Amino acid sequence: MGFVKQPDEIAKIEHALSHPRFVNGEMLSVDFLTEPTVVEQILPPPLQPAGEPRITAMVGRWQSNCVGDFFGGAIYVAARHDGIDGDYVLAMYMDGDIPTIYGRDLFGEPKKLATSNVYRHGNVVSGYVDRHGTRLIELHATVSKDLGPFEAEGYNFNFKARPNADGIGLQEDAILTRARFDVHAVAAREGSGSVTLRGTVHDPLDELPIVSVLGARFVEADLIASCEAVATTPADVFLPFHHGRHDDWSALDTEAAVLAAAV
Repeated sequence: MGFVKQPDEIAKIEHALSHPRFVNGEMLSVDFLTEPTVVEQILPPPLQPAGEPRITAMVGRWQSNCVGDFFGGAIYVAARHDGIDGDYVLAMYMDGDIPTIYGRDLFGEPKKLATSNVYRHGNVVSGYVDRHGTRLIELHATVSKDLGPFEAEGYNFNFKARPNADGIGLQEDAILTRARFDVHAVAAREGSGSVTLRGTVHDPLDELPIVSVLGARFVEADLIASCEAVATTPADVFLPFHHGRHDDWSALDTEAAVLAAAV
């Protein structure tokens, strides 16, 4: 029965959960420096700022062995934990419910549904993320320098947390996860770029000051991922960050608007 999986079915599902592969990826990213005080405010403990207040805006598309084909974008903040440098995923957007649910439930990624795309014409590349009528992320780049293929590894930090059943506070302490990505790039280029961030009450990306743009990259690569829980943050400490990673439910009160119109 499909609603109750058998042991052999569970084994296949758990393999897809524990050995995710995001392949044939095309990713455009622009790095910029922001204000150090902003980084200190948006990093939940126990994460610490990295060596410089760098933020990366990225838009890309991938195929996979677990969530099908998908487009998406994200905002990453350079961070450090337990001696390991990585990126805290401040915001992330996917074009479908399947990659959204997978990443939120497994890694704790703050994924939301949005429309995105990447376009390339020679060395000129652009990308965007649109959500509810607002172009939240807009990237443009000229990537003239050929870096060739390379192998690398990187880490993303996320938090798994859920609200209490009665809506007050969190159900338990937040779990800090560390995802490792082995990057197998078949092509990469770098150069200059620009980034525009816009915001709404649900996605306040415009609150991130762009002090200076460091550069842009366009990478074609496979990403082989694994993830583990590495620490916890007390529920009351993480609560403000938790609500900041989700839509503002209080701003979605259509009942009040109907009642006001009837008066």
